[in-house]
Parts: sequence; structure tokens; C-alpha cells
Amino acid sequence: MASAKLYTKDGTVGADIALNDAIFNVVNNMRLVHQVVKVLMSARRQGNHETKTRRFVSGGGIKPFKQKGTGRARQGSSREPHMRGGGVAFGPHKRSHREHAPVSVKRHALRCALSDRVRNDQLCILDGFSMDAPQTKPMADLFMALSPEGRKTLLVTAKNEPNIVTSARNLERLTVRTASDVNVLDVLDARRVIIIQDAIGALEDRLT
Repeated sequence: MASAKLYTKDGTVGADIALNDAIFNVVNNMRLVHQVVKVLMSARRQGNHETKTRRFVSGGGIKPFKQKGTGRARQGSSREPHMRGGGVAFGPHKRSHREHAPVSVKRHALRCALSDRVRNDQLCILDGFSMDAPQTKPMADLFMALSPEGRKTLLVTAKNEPNIVTSARNLERLTVRTASDVNVLDVLDARRVIIIQDAIGALEDRLT
């Protein structure tokens, strides 16, 4: 049965807490995870690349040299793709790079990523953490207590917590996501995953 260590906000380790095997102890499917990662990364691309074809390049309205007598191949315009300063043939143009993956596939990929973090002891549970006001120092102390090596860390909350998000905004290696928004790319990008205990139920409702 899957389990993870329960920590307090000062870094004290408590008893292990049991986790749902249907989410945190599934067989890893690297092919499916790779597919979902490609979908998520493709959605981040802006797709605003644009090259000019010969009809959009200014100039070229006059024949660059006479038809015969020069020993060169005949040319009708100096803006042909093979000419210096000419247009681009088959260049990239604005388009959407979005790909599609079923919701069930995305959820299973997230289960695989979370299970991998549990098996490698890179996932822990945080007991009852909240902030009354945005403060960077308490968040930095929590980050160093639970991730002493200072590696990239993902903090998963049950719902949107503006004070926690604002407090973590200045910490370069700490990312905050809600249980409804976290995806497989967030989990794979972090070397340590911290889940607030209240968020476990929200993850179970989403992924089961």
C-alpha cells in the first residue's frame, strides 16, 4: 500500500500516512506520460512565427538583367526564393501547435507521475498549512525545511490560496498549484512534491 511521510510546517516528521493505491501506486506507463507531456508543451507554443514569401517582399518588380547575352540563367525577379534578398519558400507561418489528448489519458499520466514520486520518496504530505497574510519569509522557511537541498519543489493546495501564491511568488524554485489545476508536467518538472493534507481528497475526487 502506498504511503508518504507527514510533515509539519517546521519540518518535523510525523507518522506515515496511507495513500490511495488507485492514484499513488499505479504501474508507470512512460509512453503515455510522454504523449501527454508533448500535448502540454505544444499548447505552450505561441505559434507566431512568420516568414515572407516572394509576394510579400518589397521590390523585384523589374527584371534584374536582360534575358540574353549575360551568360547567366534568365531571371524575372530579384525576389525569387533562390535569389539573395528574395522571399522564403516553404517557410514557417502562423499556426496553432495544439494537440489533443483525452481527459482520461491526462488523468492517468498524472497518476503515473505521482506514483513515481511516491516510489522514489520524493512526495510528502504537509499537515494543515495556511497563511493569514502574504509573507515571503515563512514560505521560504517552509521551503527550506521540507526541501533542504533547495531543488525545484511543487506545492499542491486544495483550493486557490491567494496568500500562499503571493508568498511563494518570489521563490524561484517553488511552484504552487491547486489540486484541480496540477498536471503531469508540473509534477515531472519538480524534484519534490509537497501536498497539503486537505488537497489529497480533492486529488482523489479528480483522479478516481
